[in-house]
Amino acid sequence: MEAAWPPDLPSGDARELLAAGLDLLRADATGIGRAHWPAVFPASRQGLAPAFATARFRIQAAIARRDGSPDRAVVHLVWAGTDRGGTFTDGRITDWHFTRTNTPKGASTWTPQPYT
Repeated sequence: MEAAWPPDLPSGDARELLAAGLDLLRADATGIGRAHWPAVFPASRQGLAPAFATARFRIQAAIARRDGSPDRAVVHLVWAGTDRGGTFTDGRITDWHFTRTNTPKGASTWTPQPYT
């Protein structure tokens, strides 16, 4: 993926986005950590049974890139997992979109966008 889409974000932003993207995917797929992301996983989604087993879940590749402007980014993840029925699949693809927001003190942070 790196060769197909060269890096275009500062390294600190890329690290922050990758960490958040990995956490979001893990929360979405396994249910672990959903409470940390209430804007993405509202209370109505907190109790949903996870689709994938935590023991059989792994990230195969991940990149963070700009998404049309300097204040928008996307984290592309390729991952594998075993669903509740026991079927293992790899090469699954998930994208998480983020926008950069500024705090009152002038710092900026990346905010994940909920599914639409």
